[in-house]
Amino acid sequence: MNRIQGNSDAKGKRIGIVVSQWNELITKALLEGALSTLESSGNPEVTVVQVPGTWEIPVIAKQLLDSHDGVVALGCILQGATTHAQLLAGDVGSALMRLQMETGKPITWGILTPETQEQALERAGLKLGNKGREAAGALVATLSCLDQLR
Repeated sequence: MNRIQGNSDAKGKRIGIVVSQWNELITKALLEGALSTLESSGNPEVTVVQVPGTWEIPVIAKQLLDSHDGVVALGCILQGATTHAQLLAGDVGSALMRLQMETGKPITWGILTPETQEQALERAGLKLGNKGREAAGALVATLSCLDQLR
């Protein structure tokens, strides 16, 4: 039996981070968590691109994948009284998944979809961990698995 498990070493990797500026109080904390994780993972080369909103993340992720090993997507889509947030999250998620499958390169999901700002803050480092940190860690582990499979 051959067992493959990701590790936390990203040394020598080129990693892109696309972060939405919308709900910046939240996304700034997600970015700090992601950068902290990557720094402790061997200091890979990191490119951070700030975009206006979550809608713009896929097109930038696509460009980053041309020259990077993987991408961390960070954003915060607060649910509202309409279906706008659900549609946005679904479309962005589908676009990012399609990019992964087309390129064979991972994009990890650090895009929050909470109902309230309080829930968002909890997931950006206050009570429930930092989802930016988790997304960066997932990217590093996935890159390690891909390297072992090659």
